[in-house]
Amino acid sequence: MTTAQTTQTTPTTPATTPYAAEEAPRLQWTKYAPEVYKAMVRLDAAARGGVDPVLLELVKIRASQLNHCAFCLDMHTKDALAAGESVERIIQLSAWEESRHFYTEKELAALALTEAVTVLTDGFVPDAVFETAARHFDEGELTRLIAAITVINAWNRFGVACRLTPGHYTAGQYK
Repeated sequence: MTTAQTTQTTPTTPATTPYAAEEAPRLQWTKYAPEVYKAMVRLDAAARGGVDPVLLELVKIRASQLNHCAFCLDMHTKDALAAGESVERIIQLSAWEESRHFYTEKELAALALTEAVTVLTDGFVPDAVFETAARHFDEGELTRLIAAITVINAWNRFGVACRLTPGHYTAGQYK
């Protein structure tokens, strides 16, 4: 954003209330390790195969929320909206356990698995979470879902560590 683009108008603020300054990325990692970036893209594409793309966007948004990756939140929210996902369901992701009625049982299983794989504070994925996911996904889908969760966590780590800047992504830009 340029300085000229950093003002907002709402019913409760004057017309020239400035946004905070946009921070620059720390490191343009794709420039310095293009082979790593290309490998990540290939892994991401392989993980996606055979899993519902809208479900994958929900998983990517939830993992990115947990990891505080603003760049990936921006990207996957825009991609989910472009794929037909509702604003309401995206908003409710941060409280999905209290908003279960917004999601299918299969989506709930994927979200629980996403949290278990993303937040390994207990050092493992609980059997109950894995077994629930296994009831909703065949072995191939489950393997790819775990791979997709693993990949978004890796993307999140690059995004957070390198402080990639959100707000400039256009839906489908990297597909």
